[in-house]
Amino acid sequence: MNENEHGGFFAKARLDEDPRGRVTGLSVRRAGVDSVPSSLAELRDLRALDLSYNGVGTLPESLGTLPALTELRLDALGLSSLPASLRGLTGLEVLSLYKNRLTEAPSWLPELTGLRTLNLADNELTSLPSGLSGLKHLHTLDLGHNRLPELPPDLGELPSLDRYLYLSDNALRSVPRSLCRLSRLRYLNITDNRLTRLPDEFGALGALRELRLYHNELAELPDSFGALHSLREAHLMGNRLRSLPDTLGGLRELRELRLMDNEVTALPPSIGALRRLRHLDLRNNQLRELPDAVAGLTELTHLDLRNNRLTRLPDALATLPALEKLDLRWNVLDSWPAWLDDLELRGCAVLT
Repeated sequence: MNENEHGGFFAKARLDEDPRGRVTGLSVRRAGVDSVPSSLAELRDLRALDLSYNGVGTLPESLGTLPALTELRLDALGLSSLPASLRGLTGLEVLSLYKNRLTEAPSWLPELTGLRTLNLADNELTSLPSGLSGLKHLHTLDLGHNRLPELPPDLGELPSLDRYLYLSDNALRSVPRSLCRLSRLRYLNITDNRLTRLPDEFGALGALRELRLYHNELAELPDSFGALHSLREAHLMGNRLRSLPDTLGGLRELRELRLMDNEVTALPPSIGALRRLRHLDLRNNQLRELPDAVAGLTELTHLDLRNNRLTRLPDALATLPALEKLDLRWNVLDSWPAWLDDLELRGCAVLT
């Protein structure tokens, strides 16, 4: 192999070798190369290849003839298409195509049945190929920052998708009911879309620990929302929520509830069942009062009530043992309760 061909491509590469001297890893990440040599195909033992952040634009067909390859990173290469030969890389476990110019994902993508991580974020995708349910080992899927108007129904048929599903910054107005079959999924991000409602079955996502739904057009949450018993973080800011379901108290593991920039007028009494809640952000809503049930929030450390329409505060707030910060700015309280001074004396920062 000529190490100086193509402007010193191999001279710029970082190589990893096994004890026998066989090249198993190659990275030319951010190396300033403008082409990829066909001679890469000679590296028959190559398992990991990273060509990311170079001005390449196209890839040689020979890239699909690396039989040992399990990890392929092709981020930010200016790619508008992929060589058809890549369909032969059936041993791939990681494929990253972040920040390219792809307008469609290749139809052969579901043939890469060994994939565990697939990153198609920050392209120009308007559709996805059928048959994605064939990716039986996929645990992480990133489709964020594209132009997808809808999701294929078989997205909910990925049995191993248990880590991350990113769908942020697309043109989604709804999510298919089948998505709720991802009962092992722990992280779901559908921010910055156009969602107006969630499926009634949404609570079937029982393993969710973190949910990000901010900057959509949601006017309500389904009653099943309270069945997300493993949820620790709910980021719901920037929607059109006017109320919360009475089932909210079922979120027994919830630590963070962020509801700023909505239109919430009242909290359900069941909020007092959120015994592990630490951060509650309700700024920029339409609240006129808080239920006495907030006395049950015994682990709450931060409560943000800025810019609501509160005219009174429940005395229950004075009993919260862990409260460290209470922000009451830009409300219209009829009077300031005397116990606010007591909160400050014990170390709670009270902002009025």
